[in-house]
Amino acid sequence: MGNHKFAVIGAGLWGKNIVRNFYNLGVLDTVCDMDEENLARVKADYPEVNLTKNMQDLLDDPTIEAVAVVTPSHTHFKIVQAFLNAGKHVYVEKPISTVAAEAKALMELADSKNLVLMVGHLLLYHPVVNRLKQIVNDGTLGEITYAQSDRLNINYFKNDRSVMWDLAPHDVSMVDYILGKEPTRVISAVGASSEGNDIMDITHITVEYENGAVAQFSDSWIHPVKRVNLLIRGTKGSAVFDDTLAENKLQLFSNDKAGAKNVPLDYIEIEPLKLECQHFVKCIETHQKARSDGENGYNVVKILEEAEKIMLGERRKALDNYDFALSRSKKNS
Repeated sequence: MGNHKFAVIGAGLWGKNIVRNFYNLGVLDTVCDMDEENLARVKADYPEVNLTKNMQDLLDDPTIEAVAVVTPSHTHFKIVQAFLNAGKHVYVEKPISTVAAEAKALMELADSKNLVLMVGHLLLYHPVVNRLKQIVNDGTLGEITYAQSDRLNINYFKNDRSVMWDLAPHDVSMVDYILGKEPTRVISAVGASSEGNDIMDITHITVEYENGAVAQFSDSWIHPVKRVNLLIRGTKGSAVFDDTLAENKLQLFSNDKAGAKNVPLDYIEIEPLKLECQHFVKCIETHQKARSDGENGYNVVKILEEAEKIMLGERRKALDNYDFALSRSKKNS
């Protein structure tokens, strides 16, 4: 991978996986985190990696060419903007922002500076998703009319303002990518909170696509039985991808007769996150746009922002203020 020097900001629950992958690719130089325990864990696992609590150290270091931002979503915009302005390539966890105008600004800033901006829409790098995209492209299923993605599990660490912002970026980015179409509007959006507040634990969104296809996305933090399931239905047949299965993850069905056909997947079992991190490095080396680039990130945020407006109406403004207060309090703590 050459003599690249990357930094990771945020080495928590998910950040530690990003740290591991960039370390294994031989590009990790520095990890930045405000938490002593996270830094201590990085030091124990990767003694030669530099550690800092101050993001400014990374901004000021001309030898660091790229950063991975794995911090809470309401902090993404300011951090990503700062690093793009400093001339560094940026990988940012999903969602790129929770505000469509901010996502658009970051996309345009990266383009104007010829920098790689990549969003962690992990499923675009999943071998099964790419096999499914081939099946859709070659017409096996006919014209696509409907998609349904269910991402239901339990989460005891609700660090976001809604399960929709945590999980639905995966569903929306994946279906956009497989269909090769852009979403045009949100038909409906509803949510429920197990705690009786506006932090939604479960959300259901219905979205229309360019060709009239309809997709439904269900996401939950309160399902004790995990379900990760994608259905793509066309005029000739349907495909079902069940990511909770150890094998036969992808099955095809004919529309007019019962019974499933397993799709043999001729790929080596590689961690999708490794493929995603490799893709980021390759994009920097070859000056190409990432598969999950800023535009892909913007399209997702645009849809989710519209869904949240439908879901919460006027009450959404209170959540924006909550995010702002949260970022202020974290800054001062």
